[in-house]
Amino acid sequence: MMIIHAHLQVKPDQEQAFLDEGKKLIEASRQEPGNVQYDLMKSVEREGHYTMIEVWKDAQAIEAHNTSEHFTAFSKKAAGFMSAPMELKVYSGEAVPM
Repeated sequence: MMIIHAHLQVKPDQEQAFLDEGKKLIEASRQEPGNVQYDLMKSVEREGHYTMIEVWKDAQAIEAHNTSEHFTAFSKKAAGFMSAPMELKVYSGEAVPM
């Protein structure tokens, strides 16, 4: 599995538009065959800061998602919502042996 945390800083006046478009993205992404989890979390520490948490079966599922109609449609609009560049973190879904 692969886990993605996309950190998004949203402009105050674009927050509702971001949430409306994000809802469409989340609903469609959850229907993709390689998706395990797709959720949006709002920070309690930073105003307008969100983290999209994605869990995918493998890299091929992420590639398919990144070229999907719903993802590309959201991506085209996303720049207008953001007050800072997106920060993307990608993790292996395998536990670290201790």
